Amino acid sequence: MYKICVFAGTTEGRELIRFLCAQGIRVTACVATEYGETLLEEAETLTVSAARLDGEAMADLFRREGFDLVVDATHPYAPVVTENIARACGETDTEYLRLLRPASGTAEGAVYVPDVPAAAEYLAGTQGNILLTTGSKELGKFVSIPDFAARVYARVLPMDSSLEACAGAGLPPAHIIAMQGPFSRELNVALIRAVGAAWLVTKDGGNAGGFSDKAEAARETGTRLLVIGRPPQREGLSLEETVDLLCGRFGLDPLPGVSLVGIGPGSPGSMTGDARRAIAGADCLIGAARMLEAAGEPGKETYAAIAPRAIADYIFSHREFRRFAVLMSGDVGFFSGAKKLLPLLEGRCRLEVLPGLSSLVTLCARLGTDYQDVVPLSLHGREGDLPSALRDHPRIFALVGGENGMADLCRSLTDAGLGKTRVSVGERLSYPEEKITVGTAEELQHGRFDSLSVALVEAELPARIVSSGLPDDAFLRGGGEDGVVPMTKSEVRAVSLSKLRLTEDALCWDVGAGTGSVAVEMALLARKGRVWAIEKRADAIGLLEQNKGKFRLGNLEIVEGTAPEACRELPAPTHVFIGGSSGGIREIIALAREKNPRVRVVATAIALESVGELAACMKDKTLAEAETVCLQVSRGKKAGPYHLMLGQNPVYIFTLQGGEKA
Repeated sequence: MYKICVFAGTTEGRELIRFLCAQGIRVTACVATEYGETLLEEAETLTVSAARLDGEAMADLFRREGFDLVVDATHPYAPVVTENIARACGETDTEYLRLLRPASGTAEGAVYVPDVPAAAEYLAGTQGNILLTTGSKELGKFVSIPDFAARVYARVLPMDSSLEACAGAGLPPAHIIAMQGPFSRELNVALIRAVGAAWLVTKDGGNAGGFSDKAEAARETGTRLLVIGRPPQREGLSLEETVDLLCGRFGLDPLPGVSLVGIGPGSPGSMTGDARRAIAGADCLIGAARMLEAAGEPGKETYAAIAPRAIADYIFSHREFRRFAVLMSGDVGFFSGAKKLLPLLEGRCRLEVLPGLSSLVTLCARLGTDYQDVVPLSLHGREGDLPSALRDHPRIFALVGGENGMADLCRSLTDAGLGKTRVSVGERLSYPEEKITVGTAEELQHGRFDSLSVALVEAELPARIVSSGLPDDAFLRGGGEDGVVPMTKSEVRAVSLSKLRLTEDALCWDVGAGTGSVAVEMALLARKGRVWAIEKRADAIGLLEQNKGKFRLGNLEIVEGTAPEACRELPAPTHVFIGGSSGGIREIIALAREKNPRVRVVATAIALESVGELAACMKDKTLAEAETVCLQVSRGKKAGPYHLMLGQNPVYIFTLQGGEKA
């Protein structure tokens, strides 16, 4: 078995020791104090030496133990110790490796000085309180600052030796902050404000040493930052580079293990046995703050994050952890961040995906109902058209976010004429304060619900006709200036819709929409798309609104105005129907083709002038398809004891398809 000695004076040193012990390497960790020993995690292959060693003692240790490698992970501001380690390695012919914490970038507006005496000299010429975060070892060098005891506050480790150093320098107890890090930006801000610091003094300990959090806190509070520069350093490797080197040298496993864990609704009792096993066996837990709290593992390393890229970057930059558990709410395959995270992890780690109880399963279990025909819809942080979705799926499970999300959901159903729809709301599922509320959308629209709420929405709707060509009396026509608002009759409408060849996600214009019969059927067919009904008559606009509401169409928008002007700001269409053009047929087609050269246009004409204009459009050689159909319909009408067939006006249906010919 390999034997490695690590001088662990930094966070990186401790992380390297954790990695090596997890790989079964025998490690001797050298720390200067008993306090340093308490920061190391116990391991079967770990031996700790807690004493200050001079160069001679180091050489004796190296000869006695015969290490395969000595890693110097001491602090960048301990150059004497580094030189002693390197010299002892040279004397004993032991391989030496420097693990060096990378320096931070230059902090904007900061004052840089070369060493502690220079920092004390500079501060002597300043005004205001000073927060020292450089430790207790060199505190005595700052006593030359005028009004030292009144101006200076020292943040030191909670150790007897630190407190003795503060007392020896003459600091009163109220100016001693004895705390163990790490120190977040928020905590630094609080301490700066608590002591009223005008100056924050720090060494360049790198981001791992909290330098960036100090710099951000100083910037936020308007405090000046004084940085004591690093002594000259030996060349070294970062932690990640060191781990890569050791993996290659000693045949270690470089791939971390990552478990994507669905933790269920949130309570420990709702987690699967596999989930609890993965959490207990992980070196580090990653997830949203609520997930980390639900894991119930106090003292374990954690990283609060939900963005997939941030999670992946953290995993691959913290090689000291060999086993990660990424905690996902509910089930990893149900509206989960796992979908975007998996491609970032595959091939770069030993990966397992552990499903959990989804909120859909949990709510349906509470309600005592099945869920094989339930369709999930997420309204959490995104727009969703629930009323339209209910046309195709009468049982929908809705994920709802935000403080008023559930009330807004119920209100949208009520506004769409679905106020009698049954809504079953589950709040804080699996928690002690879990609550189930069942009522109609109309009854619940003014209720207050927890932000952690989900709903099962069940509508009782008549069977929907799926073929095109709805009967004419399905639409409201009202009384216009000439008796009724114009409408494309069902037979012509059925053929026109067939010629349009709509797709589910089509973007459609209905120009000269009239009552909206074509627009309504477009919206019913293109249920994942959108339809814009363009109409200039004021009496028709009102009927359009009524027919839109009657058919509960959230994907239909009404545009008042005359084409083509009213169409110029609309998105590029994939399909256009022209039932009325007010003489602007060519301009409407030209605009549609300008926005989308491959647009498919179907236009109807009765007047010979309109027929002539459309026939002229067919001569465009850039069209992939140009077709004309003349449709004449006769309808039976009872006349006494007889039924007579009455002929309707012939209707010409033109189809123009942009794009290259097949």
